Amino acid sequence: MMREGQVRIPSGCAIAAVISKEGKLMTGEAIVNAMKPMHDRSNGLGGGFAAYGIYPEHKDLYAFHMFFDCRDTRKTCEAFLKEQFEVVKGERIPIRKHPRITDEPLIWRYFVTPLPSVLADLQLDEKEFVARTVMKINTNMKGAYVFSSGKNMGTFKAVGFPEDVGVFYRLDEYEGYSWTAHGRYPTNTPGWWGGAHPFTLLDYSVVHNGEISSYDANRRYIEMFGYKCTLQTDTEVITYILDYLVRVQGLTLKEAANVIAAPFWSTIEGKTDKREQETLRYLRTVFPSLLITGPFSIVLGFDGGLMALNDRLKLRSMVVGEKDDKVFIASEEAAIRIMEPNTENIYAPAGGEPVIVTVKEGKTQ
Repeated sequence: MMREGQVRIPSGCAIAAVISKEGKLMTGEAIVNAMKPMHDRSNGLGGGFAAYGIYPEHKDLYAFHMFFDCRDTRKTCEAFLKEQFEVVKGERIPIRKHPRITDEPLIWRYFVTPLPSVLADLQLDEKEFVARTVMKINTNMKGAYVFSSGKNMGTFKAVGFPEDVGVFYRLDEYEGYSWTAHGRYPTNTPGWWGGAHPFTLLDYSVVHNGEISSYDANRRYIEMFGYKCTLQTDTEVITYILDYLVRVQGLTLKEAANVIAAPFWSTIEGKTDKREQETLRYLRTVFPSLLITGPFSIVLGFDGGLMALNDRLKLRSMVVGEKDDKVFIASEEAAIRIMEPNTENIYAPAGGEPVIVTVKEGKTQ
């Protein structure tokens, strides 16, 4: 009999995503079903989804999705939140018991807004304050984890196969204009609830297939700017890198992609557009420690859009398709065909070339 660790699937993990460029709402049923043909890409140690546009009634509030190990931890964390935020609503996240998902922690959500007096005292904008609060809870409050913290979006994840996780969280009852999904096959890190994908900070969410061989260098660099990698898996650092590059440094998504999947120097030197060449040189020179090496395909979700990106050698599969106002992304075409059998314009993006899809202005809820 083969033992754990003796069998390794290097191309494991499944990712999928769908977005409506018109901002039309879709239930989670299609994205959950899309994970079924990719079942063997994961091993039951993690599944999850991120959805955008699901909380229109609280769209101006940060939605904290949280795991707690016990009631006392929850009470302590709630007291801390009330010192920093106006807590408009706190409740259990509705679940549907599932025989293959066990040992669940306490799963709660809080709709909050930072107290103006606290922001004034600290002289921080609200996004930076929220990001620091998430880091503080996840680093210092044992048994409490914020696993989603954006506005009008939410992440739902667990130890289990993704199709079971979708049923567990009743995702057929939510409606969003954009969805991402992940089935996990961990190779170097443990399978636990906080370690399932997506990884999020504010409205950014990341699902990832692959391994990051540059993780230690990436982590050491990003932690100099207040981020803390506490969730025991390499993917977490991608979310923080993208938050740092786009929100903090003000780079465009394409520029951020050219940092984490930077072209080879020989490719840069061969560019005929001198302005593009100088930009790429600048990004590689200023952010060398944020180049992510190793095989990867990722989908970044954000407020109003998605970005799909392969490593520059395209060592992990990813395909994109379109139909009407929708764009579909997945590890395999079979998953896209489940969501839309008549998908058109199916193609595999080139290595290091981001696919960025945004909702038309004014179309999000």
